Amino acid sequence: MTRAHTARGAGVLASALRAVAGVLASAVRAVAVVFAVILVVHIVLTLGNANPDNGITKLISDLARPLALGFKDLFSPSDPKVSVLVNFGLAALFWLVAGALVAGVIRRLAKS
Repeated sequence: MTRAHTARGAGVLASALRAVAGVLASAVRAVAVVFAVILVVHIVLTLGNANPDNGITKLISDLARPLALGFKDLFSPSDPKVSVLVNFGLAALFWLVAGALVAGVIRRLAKS
């Protein structure tokens, strides 16, 4: 095998790794956005006085609680709606920032 073949093979491999990293970074970012959207929908349903016994409200609430991580009781204002707004809102921001950071790291590692 000649040097040209080896160099071409390495270039193809690097290109494939960048493509896989791009897909992985996009997937990470998409998951983070979906998590943030679930948290925001929970906030909207809570602030809008949605029926807590409704199936959709229950589903969103059940999904949002674990996604809030340690933020769900970080602040404890006297108004429960403000508590949901602040704590679940911070969790949504966390997911957006974390998703962007992790996606960026994945992309940078693929360029190295």
